[in-house]
Amino acid sequence: MKVLVATEKPFAAAAVEGIKAEIEGAGNELVLLEKYTEKQQLLDAVKDADAMIIRSDKVDAEVLDAAKQLKIVLRAGAGYDNIDLAAATAHDVVAENTPGQNANAVAELVFGLLVFAVRNFYNGKAGTELKGKKLGILAFGNVGRNVARIAAGFGMEVYAYDAFCPKEAIEAAGVKAVDSQDDLFKTCDVVSLHIPATPETKQSINYATVGQMKKGGILVNTARKEVINEPELIKLLAERTDLKFITDIKPDADADFAQFEGRYFSTPKKMGAQTAEANTNAGIAAARQINAFFKDGCTKFKVN
Repeated sequence: MKVLVATEKPFAAAAVEGIKAEIEGAGNELVLLEKYTEKQQLLDAVKDADAMIIRSDKVDAEVLDAAKQLKIVLRAGAGYDNIDLAAATAHDVVAENTPGQNANAVAELVFGLLVFAVRNFYNGKAGTELKGKKLGILAFGNVGRNVARIAAGFGMEVYAYDAFCPKEAIEAAGVKAVDSQDDLFKTCDVVSLHIPATPETKQSINYATVGQMKKGGILVNTARKEVINEPELIKLLAERTDLKFITDIKPDADADFAQFEGRYFSTPKKMGAQTAEANTNAGIAAARQINAFFKDGCTKFKVN
């Protein structure tokens, strides 16, 4: 079987070596398409591929139309909104992700951003501490659980809400479960978002939701840009000069968050999974899942 690794933003060299060892060790062929600059290069490369590993690369209907032999596409990472799932299903292509492989990297970034924020972005003025503050985790999946683990080390009070995770499972992890998303925002000093971008969650973090936070509240988004209603959040920040918003996701070009100097920060690009360890873990996990699929039809991490 031919496995294409199509990455406009390439894996680290160690990750590529690990992927190659897994794929070729199972008797399959590995082909690399790295740093491509035009979609046509991807369309040409995928024509005879049986499987494909991607990162943030977009797999839409046009790509799937070109991929006549494709049986499975692996997103090396947790989010998979760059894959057209309906089109994949229509083409009889299995779509999978690699949940959990980037979880610690994202969780550590949350606290890097948080310490930066509570110390007033290191502007020399006195800040506050995280110890004793109430942290709310919205969605208690792999990343949320790692955030809770690290928060305990900071001495924070940790709360969580997840519509799909039983309260008993949350509390078994030593975290206080609340009854609703609104309760989480009303209760906590800090709310960290870890929800996927779905029809239910898109634009759901808005004026009314965030406006329930206590004075001095901090909103952290290392999840997906689409869950934030940017115009409404800008309106709220203009009215509530006590609130802060920190994220690793650049806003829309016309979203003027820069006006909130000292209360807003965004990294230059999405940073959650940008560690050598996460990069390697996700790539090798993707390779192993492809091998399992071809060996015995395993689709444990199928998302379509």
